[in-house]
Amino acid sequence: MIIARKLSEAPIMDTAHRVDARNLYNTKDAMITVIILKPGQSLKKHITPVDVAFYVLRGEGVVQIGDEKMNVGRDTLVESPKNILHCWTNESDSNLVFMVIKAPRPEKKTVFVS
Repeated sequence: MIIARKLSEAPIMDTAHRVDARNLYNTKDAMITVIILKPGQSLKKHITPVDVAFYVLRGEGVVQIGDEKMNVGRDTLVESPKNILHCWTNESDSNLVFMVIKAPRPEKKTVFVS
């Protein structure tokens, strides 16, 4: 059976980040969310208890993983190991759209850092 989902039809999730985040896939094995950061928006710094891969679909932004920061753009995959602080910032003039892939789906809560 084919299951297809459109990003435009996925509801915006209520998250601590207060940005446009839409869940496209959520099983016990993995989770895929698409985040849209408007110009000037950032994710809160946080630590995730599982490995995360980010894939930039559109735009460009600054990703921080641990103490390192990098400017990244479209068609770029960024890996973030579990239990390492990470966040994203959109310093550009257009939307930054990226996919967040968590595997396995976290059972423990994400820790937010001030």
